Formats: sequence, structure tokens, C-alpha cells
Amino acid sequence: MWNALPDAMRDPTVLAIPFFVLMVGLELFAAAKVKDDDGRPGPGAYASRDTRASLLMGLVSIGTSAVGKFVALFAYAALFSYVAPWHLPIDAWYTWVIGFVAVDFVYYWQHRIAHRVRLVWATHQAHHSSEYYNFATALRQKWNPAMNLIMWLPLPALGIPPAVVFGSYSLNLIYQFWVHTEHIDRMWRPFEYVMNTPSHHRVHHGSDAEYLDRNYGGVFIVFDRMFGSFQPELHRPHYGLTTPVGTYNIWTLQTHEYVGIARDVRSAPTLRDKIGYVFGPPGWSPVSEASRG
Repeated sequence: MWNALPDAMRDPTVLAIPFFVLMVGLELFAAAKVKDDDGRPGPGAYASRDTRASLLMGLVSIGTSAVGKFVALFAYAALFSYVAPWHLPIDAWYTWVIGFVAVDFVYYWQHRIAHRVRLVWATHQAHHSSEYYNFATALRQKWNPAMNLIMWLPLPALGIPPAVVFGSYSLNLIYQFWVHTEHIDRMWRPFEYVMNTPSHHRVHHGSDAEYLDRNYGGVFIVFDRMFGSFQPELHRPHYGLTTPVGTYNIWTLQTHEYVGIARDVRSAPTLRDKIGYVFGPPGWSPVSEASRG
């Protein structure tokens, strides 16, 4: 069955599922049972309903991502075949190195856009909705991969084979799994300087003011250092959205921001305000813009 799939659809994340399950089980076994000083769940704690929601969202995401990649494959193949000025050989090691770094570079900008454009944030916010930070949270993925697929379009147009694009992104996601833990403190300083680590990514999931919209990197943290979005971990973050959704219903977790956008657009008095509610940053309103002016 695996061999019957097109090369670009043989997703390494599917092969990694047993590893994900094993690591969730090990972390769950080791999870702290005590509360933090301020009454929050202890580092690495799990809650059954929260974990179940994360796992279910991850399972649905595998299916929606596969459908999205299957549709995008035709566009990528056309760009690679008819637009690319050259074709990097798929069996060359340097093609995979170039593809892996290029995908992570694009991921950084896609991720940054996802936090600064409300319509795209609506697809991504479900991943940030858990108030726990553990390996299960890593599996709480979005169901709408459209922005990823659009952002990848230049890669096959520049000669990176579509299979390398898809494969590199899957490896990118597999790497990001292990950074979703509170059981690993800061690591070797040179590694922390170049690579995304649990410490860096805990900051990204923090809802504290000093942590918001920071550390977008997937595999490499150097892009955050280069483009001014890096923030070191100063204290244990408070996790989750700045305005909690207050539900474990996976449909609501995935769609509530779209509903909020529609509500705000419907009530906005001017076209400019309607556009602001869709393409402005999360939390944008005419009042907030006026106060900045």
C-alpha cells in the first residue's frame, strides 16, 4: 500500500506515529502531579480531556494535510516542470540540504504571518489553544494547510523537487515534536544559538506579554535572531491563548476564530474596518488602531 502512493505523498510523519505515541506515553508516566507555585499545573502535566482533544486534532490533521498535498502536487509538478530555470536532482544529498533549509526558511515566514494576519491566525490558533505544554500539545495541529501550500509555491518554481518539499516539511514537523516539553531545560549553548529547542519554543507558546509573537523558527532559531523576533526564556510561561476558548470540543477549537472574524466583519460599519478585521493582526479593532494613531 505504501509503495502504491506517489513519492511526494509518502509522508515520514505517518511512519513517526509510533514514536510520537511512545514519547507521549513516557512523558505522561513522568508527568508532574504537583501544582506550580501559582496554582497552575506542574511542568509537563497532562489533563485527560486536553490530551484527548490534542490527539484527535492531530489525527484529523493527517487526513486534511494529505488531501491538501495531493491537490498541491499537481501545481508543484507543473511549476517544477515548466517554470523552474533548473532542476535539482532528487537523488543528490545537496538537494535535500537545500530543500530542508529552504523549507524551514519559508516556514519561519509562514509562521510569522500566521501570528500577524488574523485570517491566517484562524488556521493556526488551535495549536496554541492548550494551557498545557507537553508532547501531546505538539500533535494539536491545524486542519487547514492552505497557507503552507501557498507559501511553498516558490520552492518547486526554483527547481526543488516537490517530493523534497513535502519530505523536508515532514522532517521539519518531526523535529518540532520534541521541543514541546518542559522536561528539558536549556541545552548546550552553541546548539541553543542555532537550533530551535524546548526553551525557545516554550517562549513561543507563552501568552505572557513579553513572549507574544516570538520565536517562530521550526528547526533553526537563527532566523529569529536574524529578523528580530528572538526572545530568550526568562521565566516559566503561561500557556494558551490570551483569551481562552473554554472548550475541549475539537470543532470549536478549530473554527471559533473564523466565526469571530465573520461576526466582526458583519458588524463593521466601513469597508476599511471589515478589511482590518480580516487581514489585521489578531486583536485588531478600529479602536485599537485609533489609539495607536
